[in-house]
Amino acid sequence: MTAEELKNLDEFVKVLDMQEEILQFTHFTNQDAWELGSIMALEAKTRNLSVAIRIELNNGFCVFQYAADGTTLRNQLWLERKINTVKLMEKSSLNFYASLRKAEQSMEDVFLDEKMYACCGGAFPIRIEEAGVLGTIAVSGLNHVRDHDFIVKCVSKYLHADEVPRIRENM
Repeated sequence: MTAEELKNLDEFVKVLDMQEEILQFTHFTNQDAWELGSIMALEAKTRNLSVAIRIELNNGFCVFQYAADGTTLRNQLWLERKINTVKLMEKSSLNFYASLRKAEQSMEDVFLDEKMYACCGGAFPIRIEEAGVLGTIAVSGLNHVRDHDFIVKCVSKYLHADEVPRIRENM
């Protein structure tokens, strides 16, 4: 990895860390899942995005799911792998992807089965302030950076967080 690539990756990880620090919840109930999921589904419909959305608690209970026309079982399998990654790493799946790239490691290097975990963006932790990660918000259907950014945009809207840094797709 060149010095320039490493610098860009450092900047990328900083933005991801800031997003996760800012986008924390004070509480998260099934009603919150419904409201956030509805915002996400409406955004997907408005933008005509063929995505699958899932909000799942760490105990495996799915509290919201939406599948736009054009999504398939393959999207659901991606959601499951992305959610597993957030549960294990307690950070966004894109942050995990960037961490592996920065360390120049693969999933195999960290003993993770690619059939169970995903090394790509599209899943974001539901972190409760001063308590920890309660669950995961996941999206599948766009490229992995756009999946992540879609979640960040919708969670920012739900939490009324205006100053959330966004990632550039070419980072």
